[in-house]
Amino acid sequence: MSVESRIVAADEAEIRLDRWFRRHFPGLTQGAIERLCRTGQVRVDGKRAAAATRLAAGQAVRIPPLPVGPSPPPPKPNQEDARALAARILYRDEAVLVLDKPAGLPVQGGPGIARHLDGMLDALRDGAAERPRLVHRLDRDTAGVLVLARTVAAAARLAASFRGREVVKTYWAVVVGRPVPPSGRIDLPLVRTQGARFGRTAPATDGSGVSAVTIYRTLDHAGKRFAWLELTPRTGRTHQLRVHCASLGTPILGDATYGGDQAVPAGFPATLHLFARALSFPHPEGGRLVIEAPLPPHFAETFRLLGFAAPQPASPARVPR
Repeated sequence: MSVESRIVAADEAEIRLDRWFRRHFPGLTQGAIERLCRTGQVRVDGKRAAAATRLAAGQAVRIPPLPVGPSPPPPKPNQEDARALAARILYRDEAVLVLDKPAGLPVQGGPGIARHLDGMLDALRDGAAERPRLVHRLDRDTAGVLVLARTVAAAARLAASFRGREVVKTYWAVVVGRPVPPSGRIDLPLVRTQGARFGRTAPATDGSGVSAVTIYRTLDHAGKRFAWLELTPRTGRTHQLRVHCASLGTPILGDATYGGDQAVPAGFPATLHLFARALSFPHPEGGRLVIEAPLPPHFAETFRLLGFAAPQPASPARVPR
């Protein structure tokens, strides 16, 4: 492995450097990470950094040849994967590539994850010298709009936009129950807890949590049993929308982790019904790019069962800022 540089994604802000390394290179031990930092082989924005350093979105992490790799690298994408990814391109130009990520596909690797989007990005080069770069993430079970940078410069500018909260994110969710009031602002600080392999997110009750704000409104409902919500997160905390919907007493359909049995009623798909419908963000070369994704198949089936009618996604538009 040669020396490389990776940009810290917006949703990785405030993570410790050692935890960032374990997320990207799960084969590394804590001791190896601390040794690389202590000897100056790992640098952040060109400067030496301790293992406990908190990262900021948009920073560049220098990755030296590693003593232990992350587990065998995934095979190059096969023709079937390459065709499937190409069919999911919503927008492409010289700087930006936007995909409609399917539910169930992890964005990055980790323990027990051999097939993930990051391992397939060479299939999206389209003749370019550089492979596309991730600048933000979606959870494995969340479908929808995902932005990739096609150059290092575009990656830095996009990461800065996510860090500076210049990106407007619009999610759709089907929830079990009907929130009261039907629209509003959820201002509920969150904290990461131990438990599952990667921990969980919970409401903070002792003042130790980080700020988390979500704007929601009900777009339609099926009596009091289900509702279709539009969610606009003003912050980007792990599992924020899932915890905030559960805090209203209306967990996201299919989200047994935060909604328990209430979230998995009989007769409905058990897949998480959270969908990144749209993004509006500053284009690295000027203007704003507005992108919408179509309903994923499990959403479309649930909408059919509940009688919800969703508009078709608008065509991609690059508009003045």
